[in-house]
Amino acid sequence: MNKLIVLLLFSLVSITWGTTWIAMKIATETIPPFFATGIRFLVASPILIMLAYYTKTPLLFPPGQRWFQFVIAIFYFSIPFTLMLYGGIYVSSSIASIIFSNMPVAVLVISFFYLKKRLLLTQKIGLIISLITLLIVLLIELESKCFIQWKAILALLTALFSHAMIYAECQKKCCSVSVITFNALPSLISGILLSATSWFLEEPHITNFSNKSILAVFYLGDFSGIFGILSYFYLQQKVSAFYASTVFLIFPVISGVLESYIYKNTMVSCEIWFIVPLLIGILLTLIPVDIFKIKNKM
Repeated sequence: MNKLIVLLLFSLVSITWGTTWIAMKIATETIPPFFATGIRFLVASPILIMLAYYTKTPLLFPPGQRWFQFVIAIFYFSIPFTLMLYGGIYVSSSIASIIFSNMPVAVLVISFFYLKKRLLLTQKIGLIISLITLLIVLLIELESKCFIQWKAILALLTALFSHAMIYAECQKKCCSVSVITFNALPSLISGILLSATSWFLEEPHITNFSNKSILAVFYLGDFSGIFGILSYFYLQQKVSAFYASTVFLIFPVISGVLESYIYKNTMVSCEIWFIVPLLIGILLTLIPVDIFKIKNKM
């Protein structure tokens, strides 16, 4: 039964994250990025607050860390997710998902330089392989699109490292709050800030929004934004961090297959050849220290 639950959670997270990038592209077809991101969080936050109420989970961080809750609202939610939607307009869903599959790599880079964390040889090798192959894939993508997308790729990379920096800061502060606490109020704050900003900068016209884009925003807020995050959290409780993190190797494949089916977009053949070493590099960065400790004891 436990194996079935793990398989269900793993499948749910993979499908949710894989479909997120397609939903972002659909959402921004008729809805501006700031407004789409703001509404996404405003849709998600009431459900998260109700979950906090029924599970008796505190909405506020512990005293002394509450200022960090606002930092999370800005640098984990507001800025990165807006950049992700902006990047998704000009970059294919498969490339966007490949960039974000490098989250373990980005966290490792930040941990090495910011937290002075010692890396294993396998992690260093994985880091080098994944960074070099990602750079090659992005250069091929830029060349094939005549450099139109460089701002979008830069936006996605900024969002990636912004998330990684928050993860590292959480490790440094030993921030171990509930996943509901982490998401509920920061989502609400971000939703209000982004929606208000959008009215001044983007002047969205609701009559121009298509039903498809509106449904995509609700999908991002309720299904992807809540069930995807909660499923990944519970998956981490059921299995080791290594096995849970292998979802980063799966969701780009789902995103690529969906994009090919919906938009008839296919990746450049030479890009596909570099995806395998990229995934191998990411896998090497995920190998936990405990494996080598166990081998040494044996």
